[in-house]
Formats: sequence, structure tokens, C-alpha cells
Amino acid sequence: MIGRLTGTVAEIRHDGLLIDVNGVGYEVAASSKAIAELGHTGERVKVYTHLHVRDDGMNLFGFASEADRDLFRVLLGASGVGPKVAMAVLSVFSAEALIRAVAAEDVDVLIQVPGVGRRGAQKMILDLKPKLADLEADVLGPSEGSRVRDALDGLGYSASEIREVLPMLDRSESLSEQIRHALRELAR
Repeated sequence: MIGRLTGTVAEIRHDGLLIDVNGVGYEVAASSKAIAELGHTGERVKVYTHLHVRDDGMNLFGFASEADRDLFRVLLGASGVGPKVAMAVLSVFSAEALIRAVAAEDVDVLIQVPGVGRRGAQKMILDLKPKLADLEADVLGPSEGSRVRDALDGLGYSASEIREVLPMLDRSESLSEQIRHALRELAR
């Protein structure tokens, strides 16, 4: 498997890059975010890759970081998610935003991805939630996000109101400060 390419960006396309590695041009499909992060034509880059092999051919997908590549591989493990949908997800969401959406079981956020409908988003959440549980603790802090969510839920706020306010919180603050800040934001 090709795990990484280091070379020069020979060409930027709408759906990826052409990377020149010692005279060999590798066509690498990439999300719009990855294309923006990887640089400009003529620049030297390091691209983390995933080689996807199918009966009708092989495709090389590129990412700016190992974490994005690993998330792509997790997405491929979800029912009904192929490489195109996984790349669309990574074009729309950062890893943190995706993990938050799955943790909150927010179908409305996931249907923003082109090619993902309500049922597809529900299936993605069911498949991804256990796989992203370890990453959720890194993103949301050790259950701080769920404790704030539970406190706000106990005070009668709706799930959509809670989802809206959680990204505004500073995870370095104490739990009580986070709740106080969330209540101020919800009062506006």
C-alpha cells in the first residue's frame, strides 16, 4: 500500500492533485480542504495517502495529516459510505466537527454533506458512534461535553439549543464555568 508521498505539486485539479515524485506523476484525489492545506503548484508537499482497490481500478486518496487519513478509513467502515461520500464528509467537516455531530447524534448537521440523506446520516451515526468514541473523549474532553449537555438538558433546553451552544464553550474552564457560560449564551 502507498502510505505517503513526498514530492512537488505538479497540478491542482478540482478533485485532487497531481504529485510529481522523482518524475512519476501520482493522481491523488483530495477533499477541497486538503487541496487548500497542501499548497500551491510547484511547492514541495508531504501527502498521507490511502490506496483504494476495487474491481474496476485503483484510486489514491490524499490527506494533509495522518489524522484525516485515519478518519477517512473509519468513515469507509460505515455502512453505505464509500470513498466519494467519505471525501465529501471531509470536505464539509473538520474531524472535530464530525466527531461532535456523531456524538450529539445530529442528523440535521450530517445531511449537509452532498449525497447523504436523512436515512444515510442515521446509519452513519449508528456505525460511527462506537468507532469514534475514543476520539470523542479527545475532542470533547473527558466527558465534560456530556456533563454540560446533561446539565442543560436537565434545565429543559432542547437538543438543538444545546448543540448550538456547546461549540462556543472553552474546554479549559471548570464544569461550572462552562455551564454558566452556556446559560449566558442561551439567554441571548
